Amino acid sequence: MAVPNPEFRPRVRALVEGQWREPVVVLHLGDVGPDFFVPGRRKDGTIKGKRLIRRFFWNLIRIPVGTVVSVVLSVMGGGAASIFGGKGAVRGPEHAQALGLVDAAKAAENPWLVYSPSHIGVVDTGYSDDPATNEPAKLVWHETAPHAPRMWPRKQTLVWPDKSEFRFDLTHEELGVLKQSS
Repeated sequence: MAVPNPEFRPRVRALVEGQWREPVVVLHLGDVGPDFFVPGRRKDGTIKGKRLIRRFFWNLIRIPVGTVVSVVLSVMGGGAASIFGGKGAVRGPEHAQALGLVDAAKAAENPWLVYSPSHIGVVDTGYSDDPATNEPAKLVWHETAPHAPRMWPRKQTLVWPDKSEFRFDLTHEELGVLKQSS
């Protein structure tokens, strides 16, 4: 997970605080690829029963190429690397409330988790690492209390009223931001 450009955090904060009218904590999610443990979803989050042929051919390409890439990255980086490993997990019943946030974060090019005492959301700052060339940040998912999930920052876990949950991993830098905000 790459370290985000530091210019994005104040832009995300200004966007969300301007809409919500309260202070927010801004955390960079990076690559969102959790394992799914939700009825009706495969482990990678795709909906069961859809795109079976495309999925078959994708796996034919992904497994051999991914193995080579993982080995090269592990050797070059001096440690274990994997493009298969998910970051975190989603658990819950079929049509879990957690799916809205996770699907929005997975679809975002550069997702940020933003939360306050009464709101939680996902902001996308776009693909480019240069804020000057990017389109403006946009809020791509949002929920307010009482329907918003409960945030457990130190456990990096969100829990919704339907008991579905999203566990995510933060970089050391983001854990530092989290520690400063508490």
